[in-house]
Amino acid sequence: MRKTNDKSLKEAIEQMLQVYKIKKRYDETSVIAHWPELVGKMVASRTKELFVHDKKLFLRIESSVIKNELMLMRSQIINKINDEAKGILVEEIIFL
Repeated sequence: MRKTNDKSLKEAIEQMLQVYKIKKRYDETSVIAHWPELVGKMVASRTKELFVHDKKLFLRIESSVIKNELMLMRSQIINKINDEAKGILVEEIIFL
């Protein structure tokens, strides 16, 4: 039987992220952790550098062919990331 002040683990973690103001950083690291699922293992294995800063996703890709392919798919990748984050986490992709 649950008491009135009991919370699920998910609720407690979400509350902690909000209180310590680290939800945005948590979501940014989540993008990095789920990068292979977002773009596929082949593209992820060619990604040398990946980080989010000021709503910009910075990528360093070692293959020029894959880089050009990702340039064409920018909007789809941004939409996938923002859908997963349930908010606007990335507005732009910058290739290094």
